[in-house]
Formats: sequence, C-alpha cells, structure tokens
Amino acid sequence: MNKPLLIENARIIDPATNADFTGAVLIENGRIADIVEGKAPGAPEKAETVDARGLVLAPGLIDMRVFTGEPGHEYRETLRSAGRAAAAGGITSILVMPDTQPVIDNSALVEFIARHADATTSVNVLPTASITTGTEGNDLTEFGLLKEAGAVCFTEGRKALQSSSVLRAAMVYATNFDMPIMHLPADANLVSDGVMNSGPLATFRGLKGIPAEAETIPLDRDLQLALMTGARYHAAAISTARSAELAAFYKQRSNAISVGASINNLCLNENDVGSYRTFFKLNPPLRTEDDRLALVEALKDGTIDVIVSDHDPQDAEGKRQPFADAATGAIGLETLLAAAMRLVHSGDVNLMTILRAMTARPAEILGIDAGRITKGAKADLCLFDPDYPWVVEEATIRSRSTNTTFENARMSGKVMATLVGGRVVYREEAFA
Repeated sequence: MNKPLLIENARIIDPATNADFTGAVLIENGRIADIVEGKAPGAPEKAETVDARGLVLAPGLIDMRVFTGEPGHEYRETLRSAGRAAAAGGITSILVMPDTQPVIDNSALVEFIARHADATTSVNVLPTASITTGTEGNDLTEFGLLKEAGAVCFTEGRKALQSSSVLRAAMVYATNFDMPIMHLPADANLVSDGVMNSGPLATFRGLKGIPAEAETIPLDRDLQLALMTGARYHAAAISTARSAELAAFYKQRSNAISVGASINNLCLNENDVGSYRTFFKLNPPLRTEDDRLALVEALKDGTIDVIVSDHDPQDAEGKRQPFADAATGAIGLETLLAAAMRLVHSGDVNLMTILRAMTARPAEILGIDAGRITKGAKADLCLFDPDYPWVVEEATIRSRSTNTTFENARMSGKVMATLVGGRVVYREEAFA
C-alpha cells in the first residue's frame, strides 16, 4: 500500500465541475481522499508532500484513438512503449484500436490486451473491439461477449463500414448492450487512392486528392442511422467545416451523438504537407485553413466533444517513400497536450474547454471512472506547466516510432508529472 500523497500549492482545474482554484489534493489508497481550496491544513502522518509550485493539476488525459503495433507489429509500438509515451504526455488512459494482427474481434483477444497491459504498462489501457469479424465489414462480432471481456466500445479503427445495413444492425446490437459505436466516416470509393486533401495544392503537387465529400456523405448517413436506432454514436475524427455543421445539426436532436477531432486537424492544415513531407500524410487528411478554423470554432461551442492524438506509429521504411506510397499516420501521445496548448496560447480556445475535451467528455462518453478531480475519484492526475518552453526532438521521443507531425516544433506547455491510481508514473527532470 502506497503512503498518502499531498499535492499542495496547485492550480486545480476540474472540467467535470468547472472548478478552477488554487488548493491541495490528498491522495490515499489510489483515490482522492480530500480537496481543499487555499493552503492545506496539514498532511497526514508519513504522507509524502509535493509542492506543485502553482502549476496546473488536471485530471489525467484520456486519449480515445490510439493505434499500437501489438499484437502483430511490435516493431512499430508495443503496449509498454505506448504507455511510456502516454505517461510523458499526461495521458493516463488510452483506447487501443482493434485493427491489429490479429484483429481484436473475440473475447480471448480482448482479455489478452487487458492482461498484457496490466503486466507491462503503467497507464490504463482500455481495449476496443471490432464491429465486424476481421474488420472486413460483413459479419458482426459477438458484442455481448466482447463487453464482458472488457471492451469499452466497438470500432473498425482505421476502416469505415461501407454497408449502411451492417452499420444499422451494429447500432441496434450495440444499443441492446448500452455500448457506444465509434466510427470513422469515410467513403471508400471517394477516398480511393487519394493521399491528401483535394484541391489546388494537391493538383499543384501532382497528388491525388480526397474530397471533403468522402467524409461528409458517410457522416450524414451515420448520424441519420444513429437517430433512427437511438444508438450511442461517436464520430471518431472529423476534418471539414461541413462535417462540423452536420454534427451540430444532429447533436441538437440526440444527446447520444458525440464527435471527435484529431489534434493534427485542429493545429495543422494542408500547407504543412509542404514538399511532400510524409509525416503529414494522415487519415483523415489535413484540410484547408478554413476547415481548421471551423473545427476550432466547433470545439469552442461544444460541437466537437473530444480531442484525440490519433497516435498511429509507422516505421521509418514506411515513411521514407514517395508521398503517394508512404504509410499513413503519425505518433502523437507525447505531444497531445502541448499541441492543444497552442490553441490556448493563440487565444482561440480557453484552457477549460481544451481539458474538458481530453478528460471529462471522453469519460462521460465511455462511462468510465476517470476524468475528474472529486473526492473518491481515482487519482489519475496530470501536473503540467502551461508555459514551459521545449522543442520536440526525435532523440527524446519515447514511442518506438518517430513519425511526429511536430518534429522540431517549439512548444509552450509541458507535463511535469503524471499519476495513475495515485502512483507517479512519470516525472519531468525539470520538476525533480
């Protein structure tokens, strides 16, 4: 049993209750035992005391879209390495996608992920399960057995269901078990062999484009089906202004609909592709600056519920290819919070909104015990300096892969300590 821990002189921000004050948090037996505003009256006997030095103490971040290489492609990322990267980024819970090798489509594999994560990883690993067997888009998996095994939602990961009838059946099935469907809207025929946003820049670069309609058409379908079935539906990641408009329209009609966006699409645009920079080949692709600004507005007004890293590690060989042939995806666990702070420092979005989209809202959507700083809650916490300057350098990346969209980027905002169940799993040297 760990001895009590008192974190004092912290700026405590709890998006679940809109709290923002200077105070102290007492942790006992892995949970928050007490919270006081102002100076702590004193620490229990034998308690360890940490002076937060006025830094922000927030709930540990929850990343709802994380790809790893385990099982099947451990050379890209293992659960252990993903956990180390997550802890360094202030992330205490990660949802791992099911499109591994083999696909996580049965209860034995869900249990394997859970057991292996417990044995090797310092953060909470929440398994997802595929909607269809092998993510082939045909036969539904056994939702009830998968839920019993520990799956927190059903998703096809990188893939999108093309059959409306299969998706409708999945929504009805999931509703019977009160489980969310998380889906990436993408029309395979419109995406085809496109590699970046469709438009003048793609034409200039001689690259095949992916039109906005490849996302908006299936998103409209998904949202209509969600209304029809009453399903808990979460759009995994949207990237266009029109998608934000559609989401706002349908969310007025159902409280069971939620929407996510990648930090890449909130901070970057198609111009970042530059001279065929393959680290910027993403899914969904980087869109126009107008699309990016529309997503930021949608985050501000609550249309976008969740910010994800869309962590998708790829090996060097996969990225060192011509842009059209290069692997799709970028890592993002370690830079999620710092990148989100760009939106705060620019004045576009306030800190409470940013943190809510990475803590309280994901927890609400998934129905998990996380994402809040209240008495009795699990002590999953993130202590960070919102103004600390640093540079993203390949040599310091903890992921096995280094394909970051923020390579050599100057950041303001860094995690100083991460706690999972009251235990410190990461501490920055500058805060030692």
